[in-house]
Amino acid sequence: MKYLVIAAALVATSSVSAAGDANRGKALSATCAGCHGENGVSQIKTYPILAGQYASYIEQALKDYKSGARANAIMKGFAAGLSAQDMKDLAAYFASQPSDLDTLPR
Repeated sequence: MKYLVIAAALVATSSVSAAGDANRGKALSATCAGCHGENGVSQIKTYPILAGQYASYIEQALKDYKSGARANAIMKGFAAGLSAQDMKDLAAYFASQPSDLDTLPR
């Protein structure tokens, strides 16, 4: 029985850390707003709209900028200071924002 409780606790905590915290992501997103706009809706066409984008896409893009797999000196600099949880939180926040992106199913 003791092992069942321990296993259940491990599963519960792993699912919590696997998800991003959109509220924390909102606080982290202030840095992003300069280029990507408030709430992830950029008014400048050269910067992508992040609002409504898939969380998995944003998280992977940030990982790739940090590792150098995706080349962009500005984004590499921003991503360098992000932890894996920061990336999940930012991704959760931007994915939760309304968007006019017509490529995403709702």
